[in-house]
Amino acid sequence: QVHLVESGGGLVQAGGSLRLSCAASGSISSAVTMGWLRQAPGKERDLVAGITRFGTIYAESVKGRFTITRDNAENMLYLQMNSLQPEDTGVYYCNVSDAWGQGTEVTVSS
Repeated sequence: QVHLVESGGGLVQAGGSLRLSCAASGSISSAVTMGWLRQAPGKERDLVAGITRFGTIYAESVKGRFTITRDNAENMLYLQMNSLQPEDTGVYYCNVSDAWGQGTEVTVSS
């Protein structure tokens, strides 16, 4: 099974940007589904952005602000987050097929 490690989280002011990275220990080129999920304090883990065979999908709340990309050559998955808002705060998890990372925390201050 592929091992995933996220990085790039941190504390940022509202309106700022962060880029999350997910490094996979093996090839992700054959993965059909991958994505980033967010777990806000006291809430369930929800999909923020994903890549499927049909293209990219985004939660309504992040459309136009977040961009998910993959680099098959480097076995990396990214999430560019712009115009961050306090409601974007949470732990962000990388998912590739049935593998999960340990999460990276994002805190957006108002």
